[in-house]
This record gives sequence, C-alpha cells and structure tokens, in this order.
Amino acid sequence: MPEILWLDDPACTDPAVVGGKAANLARLIGRSSSRPAAPECAVPPGFCLTAATHARHAAVGPAALADTLAVAYAELAARCGAADPPVAVRSSAVDEDGADASFAGMFLSLLNVRGADAVLAAVARCWAAAADPRVLAYRAEHGLTAGGLAVLVQSLVDADTAAVVFSVNPTRGAADELVINANWGLGESVVGGLVTPDTWILHRPALTLSRFQLGDKERMTVRTSAGTHEVAVPRTMRARPCLSDAQVRELAQLAVHLESIMGWPVDIECAYSEAGLRLLQCRPITKRRG
Repeated sequence: MPEILWLDDPACTDPAVVGGKAANLARLIGRSSSRPAAPECAVPPGFCLTAATHARHAAVGPAALADTLAVAYAELAARCGAADPPVAVRSSAVDEDGADASFAGMFLSLLNVRGADAVLAAVARCWAAAADPRVLAYRAEHGLTAGGLAVLVQSLVDADTAAVVFSVNPTRGAADELVINANWGLGESVVGGLVTPDTWILHRPALTLSRFQLGDKERMTVRTSAGTHEVAVPRTMRARPCLSDAQVRELAQLAVHLESIMGWPVDIECAYSEAGLRLLQCRPITKRRG
C-alpha cells in the first residue's frame, strides 16, 4: 500500500485505509456526473496520507515524508492549475464518520495551508491531535478502541457561502424534513457553531419550503495571508439570506441524491464559490453528534 492515495484512486474508498472522511469523498468524487438527473457537484481534488503511514511514522513525526509530500503537493498544484495552491488539511480517522460516532469537531482541520513545508507542519499537527484527551475520552464513551489516523490534503474552496445540509431533520428525527444551515464565507463558522446561520427546513419528498429563519450571521470566516480569520459580516449582508432559492433547491436535491448513493441519511458540508457548488464532506447523521 502506498503512503499516499489520491481521492480518485479506487483504493481510497476503504475507510480502514484512509478513514471515513476521505473514503466517503472518494466514493463520490467520480459519481456526481454519473447520473444525468443529479445536480452537478464536484469534490475538490486531494490526496490522503494513509492510516498505515501514520502508524509507521507516528513516533518520530512526518519529517521522513517531506519529499513524498512535496511531490504530492506539486501534483495537486498541477491538477489545480496554480502554484502553491491553498489547501485544507484534515484528520480522517478510521473510526470517524460512522453511523454511531462521528467525532465531529474532535479532530483537527487546518484551512488555507500553502506550500509544501506548511503542509508537512499541518500533517504533524493532525497527528499530534489524535492523542488529544477529548478524542480519547470520546472513544472511551463510545466503546471504541484506538483507531488509525489518515490525513486528507485537499484543494481549498474559497467559499462565498458555505452550508451544512441534513437530509433528515437531526433535531426532531423527522424523515420528512430536510435542513440547511448556511453562512457567508468559509464553512468553519457554521460547523463550529460560531454564528446563528440562516436556516431552511424543506418538506420531503417534494422539497417545498416549510420554514425559513434568517440568522444573525454576525461573523464569517475568510481567508487571510496567514490562514483564516473571523471578521464581521457587513450589515447589509446580515439582513439578507446567504443562499438564493435556486441554491437551496440545488443543495436539497444533492443531499437526497447522496442519501440514495450512500444508503443512509447524510450530513454534508458544501461551499459555493465562483466555480459553483463543491462537496466538502459527507457523513452519516449519527445517533448523537459530537
């Protein structure tokens, strides 16, 4: 098994090799255009350091992988058509994003990482975070043994708007409701609960709007020269929905479509940029998120 697998490699669909986060995206990266009736949604290109790579090098850190990572990052730059492209570096544990335990918010995600040396440092931080007491306590609470840790390095979407979509309502357990939460900028403000986002609740299967709640959207996450930063949302943007009706419909259709592919209700993260809609994560809706 190579130390690095690309998301479009069939071997990358095995969660025991690359963790649940990367494996789910690998399953979908070639599927978004396979069904003409499905909404277009591309998965940004990326590669994954396997769990076996972490197991071999965890004791001494990833320094021995510097050359391997530099080659992979250069290949990603070629695929993106940009020198030193900004990337997201995320932990992807083998027992993450399952039906009973998501580890949502437990592992490390680093955004707007640029340059091979910075990617190497980010991988080291992801590996170190695997031993965080919160992670160990979560595993003990869910009866999980220590699992392997892969790391996903993926082209960063410079999002104008980001959304989290649940194909069924996770709060009420209502299978006839689909929920969309969204905010301006990168998705960390929504995922991390930093703001009250705009919220749409749609009725399934027709995907008609049942309720809309305008969020305060006081803050948003944006790219900076040194990573990301939280900034104030201009008052005029706070006062209007951050998604159009067409985008709400597109996100809802995508969630229902992915549910049919994966075989379980989905919790997805998406971003809109000038390039359109991009799928960033797809996980099961767990019995208890956390």
